[in-house]
Amino acid sequence: MYTKTRVKVGLFGVGLNAYWEQFDGLKERLTGYLDDIANKLGGFDADIVNLGLIDTPGLAFICGDRFKKEDVDILFLYVSTYALSATILPVIKKANVPVVVLNLSPTASIDYEAFNRLGNRTKMTGEWLAYCSACSVPEIANVLNRSRIPFFQITGMLQDDPHVWTEIGEWVEAAKVARIMYYNRLGIMGNYYGGMMDIYTDLTLQCATFGGHMEIIEIDELSALRESVSEMETENKLREIHAMFEVQQDCSSQELYRAAVTAVALDKLVEKHQLGSLAYYHKGTGNDANENTATSVILGNSILTSKNIPVAGEYEIKNAQAMKIMDSFGAGGSFTEYYAMDFTEDVVLMGHDGPCHPKIARGRIKVKPLQVYHGKVGNGLSVEMSVSYGTVTLLSVVETGEGRLMFLVAEGESVPGEILEIGNTNSRYRFPIGARNFVEAWNSYGPAHHCAIGKGKIASKIKKLSQMLKIETVQVC
Repeated sequence: MYTKTRVKVGLFGVGLNAYWEQFDGLKERLTGYLDDIANKLGGFDADIVNLGLIDTPGLAFICGDRFKKEDVDILFLYVSTYALSATILPVIKKANVPVVVLNLSPTASIDYEAFNRLGNRTKMTGEWLAYCSACSVPEIANVLNRSRIPFFQITGMLQDDPHVWTEIGEWVEAAKVARIMYYNRLGIMGNYYGGMMDIYTDLTLQCATFGGHMEIIEIDELSALRESVSEMETENKLREIHAMFEVQQDCSSQELYRAAVTAVALDKLVEKHQLGSLAYYHKGTGNDANENTATSVILGNSILTSKNIPVAGEYEIKNAQAMKIMDSFGAGGSFTEYYAMDFTEDVVLMGHDGPCHPKIARGRIKVKPLQVYHGKVGNGLSVEMSVSYGTVTLLSVVETGEGRLMFLVAEGESVPGEILEIGNTNSRYRFPIGARNFVEAWNSYGPAHHCAIGKGKIASKIKKLSQMLKIETVQVC
């Protein structure tokens, strides 16, 4: 799995070979700048493929082949000085991955007084060329646009410029998430909740957009796996449940045992199909074994979600994708929807029944028995949590009327206050545009009624991911 999830970053610089004989030390100086970038990139969780300065069209073809062979996920092009676009296009065209143009000046400004004191115009020109990174960016942009190759830019300084490295870091993270999604195996178990039309989705469109594989699974398989669970496996899972959750006193030992058996079976299902995420729903009527399975999955699915295998209920495939994206960014990604508004406090109440994301919970998650799963068959154990206070990001994967996918994003804050203690995930969220405006803006883009909630402000990262995937992102706040 290491080779499938660890991102590979391609790096190269460009220059003009005619300069090297004319200006002593210029090539070495610019190569040093490139090495500085490579060293800083090495601080991210990525493998760096640095092919040095490319200064002739012939070398460009060789390096393009090398990047393709290395299977890089993203290219960073450092424009060190003026360079011919002919030394750039073959590399980018062959690599065929997103490219970020680094237009980085060695310092904040030229020391004009020292520069003009050099006296020797050849030395002065060499010094000028060391600051000439911006010169060929329009040429590069022109050629890439005419070649219909998307590109992105970061403009700033090599040193002491936090903006530059924040942007570079976010691009590396976005490339990592794109790679994770490309190789992700999403299990789809059961069937849609009948009549919930907003969650229906085109599986081929999902794979065409994100990559990955959809493994369609019958709930009968999970029911059969329950029969293979040993007493020892069940006891171990019970210990895990008690360690992770705050089990309330009114939870019966019988229900805990039932949930533990199903949780073990879920582990076996995930291992068998090598799943990285799961969407599920099954009514469970007419078959006692399947009803027993369907009504005892919440604890096991919450445990899976905590282990970077997010699980979405109600067969919400689009939201399973959103949750996987959020989780891959390290933000969590819990299944949620808004269900009420508090106009007195100007907040939106959001939550959902079913599995939660324990890593973003405020305090320990409570396990409570429910006498009825509202709108569903049966009863059993459920989890209750609030998302920890602080900044949050909402993400919805929206399937539009034009037959494409887009991201809908909002940033807000999880805030203290009264919640509904009904055995579900429940939180209060405040948005900078106000509750009323947020709800109307969000609804206007026609998302499904579920979304993924994660910790922190990561809209800028999600936008970069969407640019890599060539889909639109709309941020409402």
